[in-house]
Amino acid sequence: MNMIEVKNLTKKLNGKTILDKINFEVEEGEIFGFLGPNGAGKTTTMKILLGLLKPTSGKATVFGSELDDNDDFRRRIGVILENDGLYERLSAYENLNYFAQIYSVSCMEEKIKNLLEFVGLSDRQHDRVGEFSKGMKRRLSLARSIVHEPDVLFYDEPSSGLDPEAQKMVRDLILRLAREKGRTVFLNSHDLDEVQRICTKIAILQKGEIKAYDTIENLRKMFSEHAVEIAFTDNEEAEKALDLLNSLDYVSKCEREGLKITVNVENEKISMILSSLTKDGIRVEEVKKVTKSLEDIYLSIVRQSEGKT
Repeated sequence: MNMIEVKNLTKKLNGKTILDKINFEVEEGEIFGFLGPNGAGKTTTMKILLGLLKPTSGKATVFGSELDDNDDFRRRIGVILENDGLYERLSAYENLNYFAQIYSVSCMEEKIKNLLEFVGLSDRQHDRVGEFSKGMKRRLSLARSIVHEPDVLFYDEPSSGLDPEAQKMVRDLILRLAREKGRTVFLNSHDLDEVQRICTKIAILQKGEIKAYDTIENLRKMFSEHAVEIAFTDNEEAEKALDLLNSLDYVSKCEREGLKITVNVENEKISMILSSLTKDGIRVEEVKKVTKSLEDIYLSIVRQSEGKT
């Protein structure tokens, strides 16, 4: 079942196209990573999904409905935007109590207790939030976002500005929300390591267009399919090989790093490359298939979109 559906979504502002007919779906219980550089349109997409902005055309629905005119469905979502949305003069407990009352949460005391345990703040529940570290505030904001037991969570850069230990805590909490509590998570993030660790499916947005959309595993297979790394014995050999490889019409991409050169070539042409190298007397030390990381895929897409090689 799809909890989020975006179909031909377009947004224009002052004659500029911010989003250009983008499409994607997020299934129930999925952690979906929405990636892209600053200005790509990620936050605009989230605001349209939340009903805070109107699209120019197309649709962005949650639970099959547009949220701007459906209060019942809006109560079924939890949100963390750039601001944690906490009251610093109140304690951790008082913050959760306040939001629980807004949502008319039943069995409030028990739920607040369980939430504080879930985010590891039971021993600090009566301390003022203004005294908390940024990581502690972010953990409390996670608790605040689920105090009313929503089905879908929208998190905008939840680990931004946190130290590595706090990042891991937040990452682990998001994983638990999906795995143990069945929540669907829509995650805006610049943190490629975070996304690779916890997301099942991603979309990469660049200049208002979806450039890639699939599971991370499928994208890695797709981008790694024709990538081969060739290692050489010394710099002279690598330099000669680079000139030769760039001259071959069946090699679509050729990048050198030290004594290694990565080329994009179809599997059946690998033997032709080796034959050409050895024919020119170039000594090859090793040949192996390359497995692309999410960072490799992301940078490749962004650079290609920007016209860089």
